[in-house]
Amino acid sequence: MVSHMPTSRYGRGFIVNITHLKVKFSLPPEQAWPGIQDYLTELILPTQFKGTEVETLTDLLRQKVVWHQAGGPVDKEMYTDVKRLLNRIIVAIDKELGIENPDIGQYHA
Repeated sequence: MVSHMPTSRYGRGFIVNITHLKVKFSLPPEQAWPGIQDYLTELILPTQFKGTEVETLTDLLRQKVVWHQAGGPVDKEMYTDVKRLLNRIIVAIDKELGIENPDIGQYHA
């Protein structure tokens, strides 16, 4: 099946965009924040995650990123919160996919 949608500039999908956000937030805060809101533009929550913890955490992620982009200072505490939130989303996705005891691992916390 060939898609006729134009190519996305920052990524389109859910896992694709969560992965891009994880990469951005592996950078120092001053490099992670600029342009981060662009990765939420085409972040699409799959219908199977509606009404789940994944949706709740994704909504919280959007709020934190949008709040920060609205002129908040480059805040290391908010940066750390977003990194933890991304990890929580990934664990919640695994739980929804049937993994009984997912764990992000001590070296990725």
